[in-house]
Amino acid sequence: MPNITLPDGSVRSYDGPVTAATIASDIGPGLAKAALIAVVDGDEWDLSRPIETDAAVALVTAKDDAALALLRHDCAHVMAEAVLELFPETQVTIGPAIENGFYYDFHRDTAFSEDDLAAIEKRMHEIVDRDEAIVRSVWSRDDAVAFYQKNNEPFKVELVEAIPADETVTFYQQGNFIDLCRGPHAPSTGKIGHAFKLMKVAGAYWRGDSNRPMLQRIYGTAWTSEKDLTAYLTMLEEAEKRDHRKLGKQLGLFHLQEEAAGSVFWHAKGWVLYREIEAYVRRRLDAAGYSEVKTPQLVDRSLWEASGHWEKFGENMFTAQSEDERTLALKPMNCPCHVQIFRQGIKSYRDLPLRMAEFGSCHRNEPSGALHGIMRVRAFTQDDAHIFCTEDQITEESVKFCALLQSIYADFGFDDVRVKFSDRPDVRAGDDATWDRAEAALTDATHAAGLDSVLNPGEGAFYGPKLEFVLRDAIGRDWQCGTLQVDFVLPDRLDAEYVGEDGNRHRPVMLHRAILGSMERWIGILIEQYSGRMPAWLAPVQIVVASITDSANDYAREVAARAAAAGLRVETDLRNEKISYKVREHSVMKVPFILAVGGREAEAGTVALRRLGSNDQQVLDANETILMLRDESLAPDMQSR
Repeated sequence: MPNITLPDGSVRSYDGPVTAATIASDIGPGLAKAALIAVVDGDEWDLSRPIETDAAVALVTAKDDAALALLRHDCAHVMAEAVLELFPETQVTIGPAIENGFYYDFHRDTAFSEDDLAAIEKRMHEIVDRDEAIVRSVWSRDDAVAFYQKNNEPFKVELVEAIPADETVTFYQQGNFIDLCRGPHAPSTGKIGHAFKLMKVAGAYWRGDSNRPMLQRIYGTAWTSEKDLTAYLTMLEEAEKRDHRKLGKQLGLFHLQEEAAGSVFWHAKGWVLYREIEAYVRRRLDAAGYSEVKTPQLVDRSLWEASGHWEKFGENMFTAQSEDERTLALKPMNCPCHVQIFRQGIKSYRDLPLRMAEFGSCHRNEPSGALHGIMRVRAFTQDDAHIFCTEDQITEESVKFCALLQSIYADFGFDDVRVKFSDRPDVRAGDDATWDRAEAALTDATHAAGLDSVLNPGEGAFYGPKLEFVLRDAIGRDWQCGTLQVDFVLPDRLDAEYVGEDGNRHRPVMLHRAILGSMERWIGILIEQYSGRMPAWLAPVQIVVASITDSANDYAREVAARAAAAGLRVETDLRNEKISYKVREHSVMKVPFILAVGGREAEAGTVALRRLGSNDQQVLDANETILMLRDESLAPDMQSR
């Protein structure tokens, strides 16, 4: 007689095995209609699955967070059913839910066309309207293998054969479509609704192995409501307009080419932007008591072995052989090198905390398929720093860092920042006791900093837990940028020590921290955040002085010289073109301020100021305008707060 404990603490008793569907009906017809799956003792179950023992049961409806992943998985199955109905020669392989949607991999000699996608999507809507029951069944592994062998489905055979022989396997059937799947699923296809859309077809190797067959992966997106689907598609359209690769080329900031895959060719304007960001961060770090260092690019393999990075990241390192047959690696991160600086000379507790910063150039051999503009590259620069401190100083230093990070993000226009707490991964360095100390210290620091965090289980660095700072941009996308890690392991592995107040030698704690993450990715984020229209302090060209007539050219040069002397980044446009053409062209190039000058302005010592995004103009005194724009174009840390 199972006793079912509901989320409100109430208990319902049943004479024998009971399904979650029955429980939902007992509670009320509304819940029975709305329920999609159940959570039984923390595990997701189909509504039709019998519950035979005492259990805590919660019912999931479309309003719950768990519903979205479920519906996306359901959509993957509906898509596979639609494909087989339209193209029965196709073999289905794997189809999971993913962020924002789902996909399914298919093996087929003929490539799917755009027309095929439209037909598949139409059939999916028909399958939803059929409201086919989705039925779970349990098979033996041998029966599953025999079934797929009979149907000549080698991909599914391989999946089943990887399951231990003594385990049962589950199948789900809707209509004539049956698929190997762990589940759970909604009771019927009608529960999925119509808030989905097929997006694209891409190639994907079977099991991610380039030596295995190439499959066709159809991606789709699915949401719990048509409103959410429309909002997502609108966001994608906006993201396309803001694509940093397109804007980077349009604005003359950078380019990429195959001969240096994963590395950025910074053009003059892009390098101005880069330097302005670097200079701003450097001033903020100087003010916060950091000492800037510079460490080598090529470092002997022995150091990476000692630190543990060779074992963890060796396959992603670029290496070279020296004449004496030593193996050198381009550094993928800066931390072991910073420990080497710390180890020079005797350090005392009086020297701590020691905040060591570097704009460190790093290289990682990322797969070519993972490269994405300047967001994911092989050569990048980290705004990296390591704080060497005592265990008692962890909280204070962490609080200071979190305040600094939030202030810097706000200066760049990011006020919506979320925090993830990433705890110990399965593969890690250091014993459990060390990790207990590190996680407890980071938890205390998080609370002291007044941060609300969500657990990101198992995603810590291999040497310590970390906070991940995720900022949300202007169109609602999330970007993980900053990190803070508490590390008891690396100082021990690399023999870092200081003399304590007791006269004995102790290991420092190492706080790994970054704010921007990488300069390249940060600039890509900024370009998309502002759609190329940078705040005046970051704009590569802040002012263009444009002549209205040739007779005003000398005056234009004079005004430009005054603006440059005031510290503004200025260009002149003296071309024999209409001023409307010049204004339009420089507006396309996202120049914040345009100063138009003609004969009258030259005679009066004035300028006609046009601000980017405005059709209005102001005729103002030239010198006063330059001083005003200079103040408006100062970096946030240089403005009076």
